[in-house]
Amino acid sequence: MLAMLGVLTTFIPFLYFTAPSIRKFFAGGVCRSNVQLPGKVVVITGGNTGIGKETAKELARRGARVYIACRDVLKGESAASEIRADTKNSQVLVRKLDLSDTKSIRAFAEGFLAEEKQLHILINNAGVMMCPYSKTADGFETHLGVNHLGHFLLTHLLLERLKASTPARVVNLSSVVHHAGKIHFHDLQSEKHYSRGLAYCHSKLANVLFTRELARRLQGTGVTTYAVHPGIVSSELVRHSFLLCLLWRLFSPFIKSPWEGAQTSLHCALAEGLEPLSGKYFSDCKKAWVSPKSRDNKTAERLWNVSCELLGIQWE
Repeated sequence: MLAMLGVLTTFIPFLYFTAPSIRKFFAGGVCRSNVQLPGKVVVITGGNTGIGKETAKELARRGARVYIACRDVLKGESAASEIRADTKNSQVLVRKLDLSDTKSIRAFAEGFLAEEKQLHILINNAGVMMCPYSKTADGFETHLGVNHLGHFLLTHLLLERLKASTPARVVNLSSVVHHAGKIHFHDLQSEKHYSRGLAYCHSKLANVLFTRELARRLQGTGVTTYAVHPGIVSSELVRHSFLLCLLWRLFSPFIKSPWEGAQTSLHCALAEGLEPLSGKYFSDCKKAWVSPKSRDNKTAERLWNVSCELLGIQWE
């Protein structure tokens, strides 16, 4: 035991001393695109905090009109005010969007479509993680409802505007943990068995499958789509897990900052010549290895059809 304590007291200070070098190694890629966005319109969900806020800030800096779509409008206005001051771009707007309620999603889309004639970039960034078992306003398990079905419906409602604004892009935030996910069609709402961690993994796999099927259906339209793993990032996403909050604090010197976490989203939104890679999965600003389950076209199509049925929509 004393020997173990001796090793720990030596190793931990060494680890923290070398943290800047380790963190630089794990920081990942940086978006190198110089594309400017005057006259372009962007919608980003969850743009009031963390990765979303940093993404919104950079897009505003490049001259886009940015809509921050979030549940907490006061927090959104605070973030927008900060972004406007930092970027000198007054066109940073906040609109109410609760992805756990299809009525709110439809209201947001209706308002946006009445306001804007174009939409060039849609970033489905918002999400929940490690929630205790609960259901959305429409009776969907929360991870599935918010992370997948909410963005599925939002994209459906905004798609014609994207098609009218080509070239346009849809960026879906997923995670490397999609490798641990599985689509249980016999228990999509996790009513028979529920694990907070696995529910998140399943929803992230759904994001990758959605991206794959969306890309297939959008071939030739001028709208392309990409799935993104932002990395392990210091953000509010882990707020529902005391253990993860503790680990994030302990290992904060080695975890990506929100700015670093936003880089792959920005790469997929901005990088030129990315169109042939529509439907692919990216990490650290480059195409990354994806779970074999994510390459199953039959599962992707089945999830698409089941999602349409659950939401009561028709999407050709």
